[in-house]
Amino acid sequence: MSRIGKKPIDIPAGVEVKVEGTEVVVSKGKDTKRLDTLGRVDIEIADNKIIFHRKGEDKASSAFWGTYRALTQNIITGLTQGFEKRLEINGVGYRAAVKGKTLELQLGFSHPVNYEIPEGITIGVEKNIISVKGQDKQKVGQVAAEIRAFRPPEPYKGKGVKYVDEVILRKAGKTGK
Repeated sequence: MSRIGKKPIDIPAGVEVKVEGTEVVVSKGKDTKRLDTLGRVDIEIADNKIIFHRKGEDKASSAFWGTYRALTQNIITGLTQGFEKRLEINGVGYRAAVKGKTLELQLGFSHPVNYEIPEGITIGVEKNIISVKGQDKQKVGQVAAEIRAFRPPEPYKGKGVKYVDEVILRKAGKTGK
């Protein structure tokens, strides 16, 4: 049974939450995000809290209960604080630079890798750290994963693009007799 679904979501100051049919509409200033629950959960807004209720007692209903609660919490967190993923570039001659709406990466290939920055995402580069920021948690994670996929870290020297908090298990190289 979902334990996350039981927790009510506090609505922070400046954030407005409405229920329109099966949709949860969260807005802060001129930013508005919608989450369609497809009628799988009941939503109640009482004394500055959002409370989710299951439709039935089956396993799927319990799963939707926790999922939609977590998605709503992520929307509220994204509108108030935002999300950030940080990537680290390791390797001789490896570097990154933002040029307009493009991230240009030098990753040891014969050509630079150009990545078009999607709408709603901001990318900053400081020395060998790339920070990906945005309001949508899924989009921030997807962009960070796509950037990492250009040159994943290799296990011998650790060269490549990795998350800042990622631990790379190193392998021993060749040994002579």
